[in-house]
Amino acid sequence: MKRIIVLALGITTFISCKNNTDKTSELDNLKATTTNPTEVSKSADWRVLFDGSSFDNFKEYLKDEVSENWKIEDNALVFYPPKDRKKGEAFNLVTKDTYTNFVLSLEWKIAEGGNSGIFWGIKENTSLSEAYQTGPEIQVLDNERHPDAKAGTTHQAGALYDMVAPSKDVTKPVGEWNTCVLTINHKKNQGSVVLNGEEILSFPVNDPEWSAMVAKSKFADWNYFGKYPTGKIGLQDHGDGVAFKNIKIKEL
Repeated sequence: MKRIIVLALGITTFISCKNNTDKTSELDNLKATTTNPTEVSKSADWRVLFDGSSFDNFKEYLKDEVSENWKIEDNALVFYPPKDRKKGEAFNLVTKDTYTNFVLSLEWKIAEGGNSGIFWGIKENTSLSEAYQTGPEIQVLDNERHPDAKAGTTHQAGALYDMVAPSKDVTKPVGEWNTCVLTINHKKNQGSVVLNGEEILSFPVNDPEWSAMVAKSKFADWNYFGKYPTGKIGLQDHGDGVAFKNIKIKEL
């Protein structure tokens, strides 16, 4: 009888531990992604968007190619702002393919005092000159020196720009790489950002919650903003130097 009781307790403990493990596995997997992105890319579920050698999966917004302002250096995409930029000219990168539900993993490094961003849900429209007119943005910023950081926490690095603030500032000093994992899942109505191994942002991605957030932001009267569940992913030209590497995506 004692052996039966001990065995039953052991099975109960095993099931309890397994349930707890299942609840935390998704976040643990994201944290694993941020600490070792190279290992993640070996999984068959992940597609490498930038392998450090070519622009094959990217082009510039409303263009067919990538300009010389974007360079490939030390296995990274590096943006050099043009000194003779024409009025209204922009060099945002966008993926050639579109995505709906996904986990995007990449590393970013911003120039001193710099500003950039990571977009999703971009719809290329010839009447709209900028990717941000359709695509929501996860902020990339030098929190110490850029004035946007002083404008409010919804403008700081890791924020869903002008809508949801990060729970804390976990950015690394300028000159160091930050690992960002963005999840957009319309099936579960969940969006999140894990930055440098910590989940700092969580938000809904479907209506009515999504439209309610937009209505309280600077984008409230923008007819096309955040309207496309399926769209392109973009890397922003905001006029400052920025670099991205280890870019990969897993569709959900």
